[in-house]
Formats: sequence, C-alpha cells, structure tokens
Amino acid sequence: MYLNPVRHITFDALDPYRTAEFWAAVTGYALEDSEPDDDQVLLDPPQPGVPGLLFSRVPDGKTAKNRVHLDIQPATGTRDEEVARLVGLGARVLDDRRTADGLGWVVLADPEGNELCVERGAVERGLV
Repeated sequence: MYLNPVRHITFDALDPYRTAEFWAAVTGYALEDSEPDDDQVLLDPPQPGVPGLLFSRVPDGKTAKNRVHLDIQPATGTRDEEVARLVGLGARVLDDRRTADGLGWVVLADPEGNELCVERGAVERGLV
C-alpha cells in the first residue's frame, strides 16, 4: 500500500503574512523566512512528520463556511483560557457549543474568517 503524506495544509488569504502570524501564535509553529509582501508564507511544525501550514495570497476574500477546519486542543491550560487568548490575538467567536457539563467546543474565526474549533484542553481531558 502506498501512502501519500500530507506536506502542507493550505489556507487562501488576502494577507498571507498577517494570517500566518496569527496561526504561528495559535500553534507555536515557526514563521519561516518570510516578508510581509510575500505571496506564500510557510509555518514549519516543530516536529518532523507533521504537515506545515501554508498561506497563499488570493485576490478574493472568504465568502462561505469552510469545508475543512482545524480543531485545536490546548496542550496546557483550559479550553476557555485558550479561547480568551485567541480572541486577544484577533480571532472572533462564531458559535459557542460548550455544554453545561463542561464538554463541547467553541467555533472561532481567524482574522481572515477561516473557522477553527477549540476543544477541551489535554488537562481537562485527563491526558496530562
């Protein structure tokens, strides 16, 4: 069986550098050798075998819901702390799907409107 590894997850962006800066703060991935006017900006993951995030300039803004999005699970802290941090970085809350029993997630949009979900953190899941 032949497996094709995923090399990058690509985001269309009006401002690839600004969008990459936001996602670098979200993920901790390194912003590699890029300038604010570059048409493509790559974020390299800190470990091998994990796809990078590539941001490519396009002429048109986002107009519909994403068909694919990233789910973020905070490695430290709680879901609610991470939501507050990301909002402070420029994200906005689109939908709050937290439940009274502490489960659920929050749907956010990055500065260009791309959706992402923040799930309960590793500590909240008992993984750490």
